[in-house]
Amino acid sequence: MTIRVYALSTCPYCRMARKYLDDNDVEYDVVEVDLLDGDERAAAIAEVKDISGGTSFPVMLFDDEIVVGFNKKRMMELLSL
Repeated sequence: MTIRVYALSTCPYCRMARKYLDDNDVEYDVVEVDLLDGDERAAAIAEVKDISGGTSFPVMLFDDEIVVGFNKKRMMELLSL
């Protein structure tokens, strides 16, 4: 399974989601949107809007499944934990 997390460095829910993945030894890629500059940041924000329909964080892709926010129950289901 490929997991990508779009997060903000200052977001407590983003930190909780990443900690949950780390605590369960799940490999994932992270994009810290607020730490990007210029065109990279604009492109990441556009991607988040396209994926989730808004700009709430975190936005996580579990293959083709989308989870917006720290939804531990859904994360557990998708990871079979």
